[in-house]
Amino acid sequence: MSAVLEWLNGIIWSSALVYLCLGAGVYFTIRSRAVQIRQVKTIFRQMFHGKSSDEGVSSFQALSMSLAGRVGVGNIAGVATAIGFGGPGAIVWMWISALLGASTSYVESTLGQVFKEQDPKSGEYRGGPAFYIEKAYRHTKAKGLFKVYGMVFAFVTIVAMSFMLPGIQSNAISGAVQNAWDVPTWATAIVLVIIMGFIVIGGIKRIAHFASLAVPFMAVLYIIAAIAVTLINADQIIPVIELVFTSAFGVDAGQEAAFGGIIGMAVQWGVQRGIYSNEAGQGTGPHAAAAAEVSHPSKQGLVQAGSVYIDTLFVCSATAFMILSTGMYRVFGADGATIIGTGRGQMVEEIAATPGEKWPQAGLDSMMTGFGAGFIAISIFLFALTTMVAYYYMAETNLVYLLGKAKNPMVLAVGKRVLQLLILVAVAVGATSTSGSVWALGDIGVGLMAWLNIVSILILQQPAFKLLRDFERQTKQGLDPVFDPRSLNIRNAELWEKRLERVTADASIPKG
Repeated sequence: MSAVLEWLNGIIWSSALVYLCLGAGVYFTIRSRAVQIRQVKTIFRQMFHGKSSDEGVSSFQALSMSLAGRVGVGNIAGVATAIGFGGPGAIVWMWISALLGASTSYVESTLGQVFKEQDPKSGEYRGGPAFYIEKAYRHTKAKGLFKVYGMVFAFVTIVAMSFMLPGIQSNAISGAVQNAWDVPTWATAIVLVIIMGFIVIGGIKRIAHFASLAVPFMAVLYIIAAIAVTLINADQIIPVIELVFTSAFGVDAGQEAAFGGIIGMAVQWGVQRGIYSNEAGQGTGPHAAAAAEVSHPSKQGLVQAGSVYIDTLFVCSATAFMILSTGMYRVFGADGATIIGTGRGQMVEEIAATPGEKWPQAGLDSMMTGFGAGFIAISIFLFALTTMVAYYYMAETNLVYLLGKAKNPMVLAVGKRVLQLLILVAVAVGATSTSGSVWALGDIGVGLMAWLNIVSILILQQPAFKLLRDFERQTKQGLDPVFDPRSLNIRNAELWEKRLERVTADASIPKG
């Protein structure tokens, strides 16, 4: 089974997908005139604007939900894996993928807002790639093709989010907890299933509330720990920066001239783990973006672009510095043999042989003896738990898309219960499995979603750029931007059309 998964993973994550991700980021950056750089002040200001409503969550809550999905094991174990198989230079390619991917995230998340729907039962907003793939060209002759495409994406997302990806998160939790406190993996699995069951059965409001509390708390603590390591290990700042850049571009960094031979792996692992971590282009961000209550879709599109920065430039960089500055890493060749072994960090062979969450644990513990393993275990627990909760929300959203129009409401109700059971089983199995198999399965899920979503937004991109121009025009006029789909000739944005009609009708009613 492991051999089959590795073979399939190699096909999906071929160089074609790496170039597609980078190429789409370059194209959207040019097309938007580098919106992720020009509008950086607006991006961070908009994060804290807006309030929730009965139908939607606030921009900050939607950001937290998105970060709950983005900030996870990929920021810790994923960074270690990228360094282990791509060398320190993989970090630079993670940064590049984040910078370019922020524009991709703007496009997909804005589309998610434009074509969102309102759940007829709960009244909550829902949306995502399946919704905009079907609705963007519903008025054309190709509507049948796009509907099938949307259904395929929804099915792949349900399988990926409920079965393929949760195991990575629970596996990292159980491994980190066992390494820190010698807790059996089965015991961790039971605790995770109980906590997850309580949260996911509570619905989107409980998910948003949980994420808005846990995500900022865990991210700030983690970055503070990285700053502490920086202060303790200040003499390594410049050497680490030199190391990641020289190895990223195949320049001899004074370590046996070996980095030149793995530059291709640095690009592949940097982009692959970058996308797994920040999820730009994967199609996950639009689900959280669609849930937000905003007056203009570009507002949330910009917020979601900022979440890519927070995930990669801050949290992933913190992990990379912990590992590289303490020397707690190795770089492996294609045959599994060590081609770079640092002389600074002395790890026991069992830890050194497998890139993962134990590397930053060892790095932090070398600086703060007796503290590192436990702190990283707690961080991974919070990171991974919120990510699994976000996975369930996205899986449920796509289930609603597929089954929401069923005449018998029991079909959807049963479907949700089956979905909840499936993700709880995946969490338990992942917590007690080997890391290699769960990572391969997760990479397949991420890759399939990325292929389907990036191709779709390259086709459906036009409304996102119409909205960007409209947003910037209204902002220059000193207005709080409001979206009118009719004035921009954007069709099939029914929820926004009804909202505008309601606002117009309310304004025409005489006061008093």
